[in-house]
Amino acid sequence: MDLIDLRSDTVTKPTPEMREAMAGAEVGDDVYGEDPTVNRLEERSAEIVGKEAALFVPTGLMGNMIGLKVHTEHGQEVICDSRSHIQNYELSMLAWFSGCLTRAIPTSDGILDWASVQREYRPAGLHWASTGVIEVENTHNVGGGTVYPQARLDEICDGAHALGLPVHMDGARIFNAATALGTPVGAIAAKLDTVMFCLSKGLGAPVGSILVGPRKLIEKGRTYRKRLGGGMRQAGILAAAGLIALEKMPQRLGEDHANAQRLAQRLAKMPGIRIDPSSVQTNIVIFDVAATPYDAAAFSAKMKERGVLMSAFGPTLVRIVTHYDVPRAACETAAEKIEEMLKAA
Repeated sequence: MDLIDLRSDTVTKPTPEMREAMAGAEVGDDVYGEDPTVNRLEERSAEIVGKEAALFVPTGLMGNMIGLKVHTEHGQEVICDSRSHIQNYELSMLAWFSGCLTRAIPTSDGILDWASVQREYRPAGLHWASTGVIEVENTHNVGGGTVYPQARLDEICDGAHALGLPVHMDGARIFNAATALGTPVGAIAAKLDTVMFCLSKGLGAPVGSILVGPRKLIEKGRTYRKRLGGGMRQAGILAAAGLIALEKMPQRLGEDHANAQRLAQRLAKMPGIRIDPSSVQTNIVIFDVAATPYDAAAFSAKMKERGVLMSAFGPTLVRIVTHYDVPRAACETAAEKIEEMLKAA
């Protein structure tokens, strides 16, 4: 039985073109700055996002941690959403590596606003930790793939900069955000100080993320990458796939969004499932199964028996993520199998 894997867009396999590029990649020692393919990837990434420089890192977690580290000092706070990836899924690396704590703000959809951020801002003082950086996540994973309205993002950046604060974006899926908004990535990132984005999610590369920002901070980040064990050698083999992911894969992300919307519409009609299709903005669909006979874990387990993989995302929430390895026909099959499972309950 062929599995339909909707657990995450991290499960994508490299395309044949990526594999061919990897096999023929020109390489050198990247720690010495001598890998021409890595250099091309970093230069092109900086150009697309509109920043001075870029750093190729193995993972998004490493990219986020370096991005936050270059802006902060030990003992400071990082303002973020309460359900952000850095708060919940990065192993407390912010404390472990940067010596910082989060000041987390609850939101309904993962999207911060300047008024809430400003209330939590702490200047330097004798009785509290000062704010070092503001972190935003776009698209927001736990929020259901939600996208920052550009005006709201720009307002946060303008307010932060007026206070002398930088803004870092966990843009793991920023290309999904750009597709949803119909705007270039560079326009989204224009007022941000640093941005991390993943090559290995919707863009389909087998591994790797990029941190972009001012050249001085990126060079500082290169030292942190080495300290974290991210100093790869002939990494051009990986960067070759990343270049194809960067240049060619964003153009097809709209297909994933359309498939997610189709799944949401079908799910909304199924007995016991709660979801508002209008809330699905990109390629992430989160739905509530509390009114079915199953909790989220049992629901996912039952679907695995039927050849469809998805993720329990809390006691009653289930997440599915569309990507290029699951075309429309497979999404329709997945929906049919959910319907069959519920009828058999």
